[in-house]
Amino acid sequence: MEQSPPSHRIRVSGDALLLSAAHFITLADGTCEPLHGHNYRIAAEVAARLDEHELIVDFRVLERRLAAILAELDHAVLLPTGHPSIRVAPGEVEVEVTAPGRRWVFPRSDCRLLPIRNTTAERLAQYLAERLRAALPSGGGRPLAVQIELEESPGRAAVCELGPEP
Repeated sequence: MEQSPPSHRIRVSGDALLLSAAHFITLADGTCEPLHGHNYRIAAEVAARLDEHELIVDFRVLERRLAAILAELDHAVLLPTGHPSIRVAPGEVEVEVTAPGRRWVFPRSDCRLLPIRNTTAERLAQYLAERLRAALPSGGGRPLAVQIELEESPGRAAVCELGPEP
């Protein structure tokens, strides 16, 4: 019987992988949460076949690429541009956001417009996983699987795992 090749994963987490951001979400009944913030803790796992150097990817490269993505979002208001009932209208100086019964105006420099439907922990984890997978080298045609764990408060985390790109 032929034996399967070993499976390898690497993981990074810790105090360098934090994201402080404001957001709101819409709920199943159509209500919109008040604007609030979280100090998200992020962990990332990457799985792939080992390369010729017996690595998936260097830990330092993984951590630097993830930290760079988090830095783009840190200390900002995260806004969903794909939500059917939330209108995000960016101007040069301000961003006006309207939802049923709500209206906000934010400085443009404080906002990050994300191509997602809702800024839930689940969708933010997926957004980070997609960005990280695109930012990592896939040396030698080795497909990379990426998993992001996004903890929005102690004991409450969302996990998104993306399989390797075809």
